[in-house]
Amino acid sequence: MAYVYAPDRKAERPMTHLDGSSGILQVDGYSGYRPLAEKDAVSLAFCWSHVRRRFYELAAAGPAPIAGEALKRIAELYRIEDEIRGQTQDERRAVRQQKSRPIADGLAPWLREQLALISQKTKLAEAYALSRWEGLTRFIDDGRIEIDSNTVERSIRPIALNRKNALFAGSDAGAEQWATIASLIEPAKLNDVEPLAYLADVLSRIVNGHPNSQLDDLLPGAYAASTKPKAVA
Repeated sequence: MAYVYAPDRKAERPMTHLDGSSGILQVDGYSGYRPLAEKDAVSLAFCWSHVRRRFYELAAAGPAPIAGEALKRIAELYRIEDEIRGQTQDERRAVRQQKSRPIADGLAPWLREQLALISQKTKLAEAYALSRWEGLTRFIDDGRIEIDSNTVERSIRPIALNRKNALFAGSDAGAEQWATIASLIEPAKLNDVEPLAYLADVLSRIVNGHPNSQLDDLLPGAYAASTKPKAVA
């Protein structure tokens, strides 16, 4: 996991940050990622949580039977994900092909049918889903892909909140340093390493002469593996 600072949300930012990348890119609905896909640099996997949120907002505002039905069908996709959490990518793909594929195959034509019958606000929610359908259903064919980007969303929420509360950073250089620190702290959390203790230990090792050629050994993933208690035979 790495954080990169950009001063704005121009489409050129992800193009620059991800130049030379390939493979699957799991994203929200931000249009700045589309040029990457159009270059055939990456394949986009979109987030069902963002789709669900749009229908939820409609359902919460008042009677909305179509939005409610969409939420029920999306909930079935999430129920299947709960069943296969922690399984291998091949196992996840097999279950998704059997159980999630029929739900998705039924949802798309149903949404298109409703577009002719509903208000503009609901049309926007359905058009959002249908315009991203290939990327939304990519997870069904690839067990490595998650159904949403919630893990990333949760990890960046504290940073986003602090950005608003503290006016983020005093300069571009300060923001870039913040991104570097976050790129160490958040992976440490994911690897069950206490961030403050980790940073203190790593800085101590560097001060005490840890070889520059072996700095990769101090990155959170490698650090967690090296400090994990060894099993006693």
